[in-house]
Amino acid sequence: MAFSKEHLEGLYNWSSENGTITFDGQPSRRLFNRWNGEQVLFIINLILDSSESSSIEQGRKIERLIINKLPFESSSELTVFNWLQKEIMVQA
Repeated sequence: MAFSKEHLEGLYNWSSENGTITFDGQPSRRLFNRWNGEQVLFIINLILDSSESSSIEQGRKIERLIINKLPFESSSELTVFNWLQKEIMVQA
């Protein structure tokens, strides 16, 4: 099950109006933008795919971590992905 735009609770910028996927593959050294909805969905779905639990509620927990706890300094997707995995493990 893919976590989608309709499941998000935060307010984001959306660059692709025609529905094209702008982020795919694996997390990279590309700068992570917490306000870019496509990139937030990309990271949430990567975490859900790598975990045992992939529910809408789990996706929303990941989103809340991004909104409330992710440090504001510049980070890559890979750094954010690894940080989220550690945070999820701490909360379990």
